[in-house]
Amino acid sequence: MNKKSAGLLVYRFRNKIPEFLLVHPGGPYFSKKDLGAWSVPKGEFDDEDPLSAAKREFSEEIGLPLTGTFIELCPIVQKGGKTVFAWAVECDLDSTPFRSNTFQIEWPPKSGKFREYPEIDKAEWFPAEIAKQKINLSQVVFIEEVMGKVM
Repeated sequence: MNKKSAGLLVYRFRNKIPEFLLVHPGGPYFSKKDLGAWSVPKGEFDDEDPLSAAKREFSEEIGLPLTGTFIELCPIVQKGGKTVFAWAVECDLDSTPFRSNTFQIEWPPKSGKFREYPEIDKAEWFPAEIAKQKINLSQVVFIEEVMGKVM
């Protein structure tokens, strides 16, 4: 069964320029990756309503609840087969005080040592053109869809 994730693509306008809030995954696999490594704040869900899951995951990854008018975006399928459901919402959040859940992983692999890492190690605002370079390639369409709907 293919996995499903749900997330929120938060946008704002600064001097009439659209910006998008993206998150960088924590842990050793992504520590030196930048372009194409960022994502919409999202997480996996099973039987939960996708929008409820997206709001819950945003709160878990960023540490802040989010309210507003949620614009449903077309789901995408990432390279690994995971389906991602997303909603856009306009909100001007301060990304600096975020706090993320953590996870454990054996690192280095096969060492028997488990370390704890944040799910998200950075949350930053990017203008649309830079956001499209930073975000996972399969998620670029979310930014383009928002640009087409609200700009």
